[in-house]
Amino acid sequence: MSARLRPFQQVDVFAARPSAGNALAVVLDGSGLSTAQMQGFARWTQLAETCFLLPPTEAARAAGADYQVRIFTTAYEMPFAGHPTLGSCYAWLAQGGVPQQPERIVQQCPAGLVALRRSSSAQLAFAAPALQRQQPAAALQQHLARALGLAPEQVLASQQLHNGPQHFALLLDSADSVLALRPDWLALEQALQAAGVSGVGVAAWYGPAPGTGGPGLITRSNREARAFGGGHAGNTSAPPDPATPDLEVRFFARGAAINEDPVTGSFNASLAQWLIAEHGAPASYLAAQGCCVGADGLVQIAQDAQGQVWVGGPVLPSITGQVLL
Repeated sequence: MSARLRPFQQVDVFAARPSAGNALAVVLDGSGLSTAQMQGFARWTQLAETCFLLPPTEAARAAGADYQVRIFTTAYEMPFAGHPTLGSCYAWLAQGGVPQQPERIVQQCPAGLVALRRSSSAQLAFAAPALQRQQPAAALQQHLARALGLAPEQVLASQQLHNGPQHFALLLDSADSVLALRPDWLALEQALQAAGVSGVGVAAWYGPAPGTGGPGLITRSNREARAFGGGHAGNTSAPPDPATPDLEVRFFARGAAINEDPVTGSFNASLAQWLIAEHGAPASYLAAQGCCVGADGLVQIAQDAQGQVWVGGPVLPSITGQVLL
């Protein structure tokens, strides 16, 4: 098939301000493109992920799907990913997409059907897919911890998480430990390949762990200073403002164009389900991610009365136009 102009958007997902989240390329009409063509374009964009929108299959439409998305990194196709889910939904709506249900959008992807809801034109949340998880082998945890430069006593808990992509999660003793990480990239890539997971994420609470009491959260200015070696100045007992994060997150991906992901929706989704189920995390909290790579991502976690975890954040448009494919 000869190339033609197709509508295109680049959006910034989980962005607290312009150009501060995780960029996503969205080809709004992927019809007629082969998997190889999609993968080739995703490789060319050099973004963490590139999406292609298609009509849902007949069976998926009957089950409520509004559109279908295929998600590619620079190296492979993903069954599900968080920031592509929010970003592609935003682009679909901005192009004039009308969901079957006014307050609910349903995305078809290789992992299945994913529901989304919107509180405004730029604020979306997706329902975290069902999670499979297990305790990893001690040797695997030690291998990854060494590659990340962590001492054994810094790791409070670990879990292997699977919600489409497979992730490895480490809960650390402090946000300082998260922000201070300087991984050995070659050793980490080898460890992730050996484990067969797509990445490893680390997280820690600001202040004491949930349910333990103690002082309030540190300020965002301290957080940014610590990420770049600025020390520990500031009043740690001051009450947090609404944008102050409860949890600091970093995620390191295998075989990606960039070693550290600015903001990772799928990991935050599975992490939240694990932390709420087993570690006393509150039903609603704000996670921050990306300051170590110059981003300023915010991820809102909320568990509803039915136990469904929703993962949301703002989406900002960056580029609108056409692409020749």
